[in-house]
Amino acid sequence: MPTGKLSGKVAIVTGGARGIGAAIAYKLGLEGARVIIADVNEEAGRWREGWLRDKGIDAVFVRADVSVEADVKNMVNEAIKRFGNLNILINNAGIGFGGKSIFEQTLDEWNRVISTNLTGVWLCSKYAGQEMAKRGGGVIVNIASTRAFQSEPNTEPYSASKGGIVALTHSLAVSLARYRIRVVSVAPGWIDTSEWQYPPRKSSLNPLDHAQHPAGRVGDPMDVANLVAFLVSDEASWITGVNFTIDGGMTIKMIYMDPDVIGGSIGTLVQDPEVGELIMRVLLSGRDKVQELKRVLKTLTQQ
Repeated sequence: MPTGKLSGKVAIVTGGARGIGAAIAYKLGLEGARVIIADVNEEAGRWREGWLRDKGIDAVFVRADVSVEADVKNMVNEAIKRFGNLNILINNAGIGFGGKSIFEQTLDEWNRVISTNLTGVWLCSKYAGQEMAKRGGGVIVNIASTRAFQSEPNTEPYSASKGGIVALTHSLAVSLARYRIRVVSVAPGWIDTSEWQYPPRKSSLNPLDHAQHPAGRVGDPMDVANLVAFLVSDEASWITGVNFTIDGGMTIKMIYMDPDVIGGSIGTLVQDPEVGELIMRVLLSGRDKVQELKRVLKTLTQQ
């Protein structure tokens, strides 16, 4: 049952029906907040509303596309209408992008990602911030990504949007400080959201996925939710304008591709270090041995 440091607070969580947003809505609710879960997926939103209510959390679903100004206005108005206040905004809604070369990406694809991931943060902060300013202050948390600082190939729209969120965060923090509104961003790394989807899914992670993280595992949505719950609480009242990276240590890990890394990775993946050691020796023994290994592997895959 909800009891905790956010008792009496009202929060909006965009993208709150699934994934990280759903975990944040749950955690804020456990800490006593009343929660508006806003999402473009109405079926998932209604389901999550019922799921939260079954756990004793006062939650209301509002359908909203954060890239549409009228939807954002309505979302904020519903929070005031239902709960009479607004103290916390979690800008979590976002869409991914990857796998297509910049030479093949379209302007429509770029605009769609930027409109949802970045413009949506600006719109929600504008209208929620107005209500917070009237009521003596509040907290805005923007969910960015480690893709704001490092990239995989062909992710330009997504990386740009998340980098923009980090910059927008410190700009908002300075602009809204006079209204006693704090603004921070959180940049998650690899988070396995399988169990927080609609419907929930079974995780498909393998041992190597976990082992490559200095912390020893892939992140869970509750890792992010726990950090967010602290940042919106009075315990964090002297924190504003900064970004918090939460990634199990991946962005500080220096990686060189060499036989030891490859052999160790294979050993972890198959859960047999000896196999990794043997493959590493083959890689170091010259082209003839590598070609022989290739023939053996081809034979095994054909069986």
